[in-house]
Amino acid sequence: MIDFEIINAIIVLNYSEELSIIIKIYTIKKEVHMPRQARVKSNTGIYHIMLRGIDKRDIFLDNEDKLKFLESIEKAKEKGKFNVLGFCLMDNHVHLLLKEYEEIGTSIKRITVGYVGWHNKKYDRTGHLFQNRYMSEPVNNEEYLVTVLRYIHQNPVKARIVISVKDYKWSSYGFYYLFYNGQKTIIDGTLIENYFGTFEEFSRYMNTVNDDECLEANTVKHNTDNKLTKIITDKYKVINLPELPFDKKKAIIKDIYIKENTSIRQLSRVFGIGKSIVEKVLKKDE
Repeated sequence: MIDFEIINAIIVLNYSEELSIIIKIYTIKKEVHMPRQARVKSNTGIYHIMLRGIDKRDIFLDNEDKLKFLESIEKAKEKGKFNVLGFCLMDNHVHLLLKEYEEIGTSIKRITVGYVGWHNKKYDRTGHLFQNRYMSEPVNNEEYLVTVLRYIHQNPVKARIVISVKDYKWSSYGFYYLFYNGQKTIIDGTLIENYFGTFEEFSRYMNTVNDDECLEANTVKHNTDNKLTKIITDKYKVINLPELPFDKKKAIIKDIYIKENTSIRQLSRVFGIGKSIVEKVLKKDE
């Protein structure tokens, strides 16, 4: 509906100007209210989901909050019959790896609605907690399935919260340990067990240093090679980075990997050394 003041403004203009303004108003309205792009459907029914806090606010303020969210997943799973293949709870976002039974959006609502009500009551707040539109991507083959699961488990490592995947208790990694040892958990691990026959194989893959980029990678701003080179040369007073002695390169690589939003491939290019060498440097640092 056009605003009343805008209508009054149109009335006093001549016909040609009025027509022009109406066309412009219609164009703006059409652009604003265009329907959202349809989600890409998964051929396997498996989706990688990411939920973010609205306005980048924290979803979890303490461990009780995280426990409650896991309870919400479990209750939603009982009703919706979906499978939980992986998860990681970070302070301001959540990664989920789900195989749908009902429509995936319905399952997400089952998980979030109960938690939001509890959270708002606990912290005496009202309104939304999660962004209205969750992010999702289809997982259409086994290779990408295990890649996404590793990406999810390594979220806290790449965020520098912990050194190793096993040290973060709010992901599904520890639940897989229980699954492989015959205990019933929230995780439906059969698909992953078919790929990794033992927990040792599973753990080795989940802890492999990598450059996996999934789902939100396109929204993350990276430094260009030139900008990263300038950051390094300015900070460490280096004139010719590729000719720097290897021991000094190692120290800088470890430091810059923690402090800058960079990747193993980019470090390989900037330092003029092989990708596998960068991986070994970072692996030793763990």
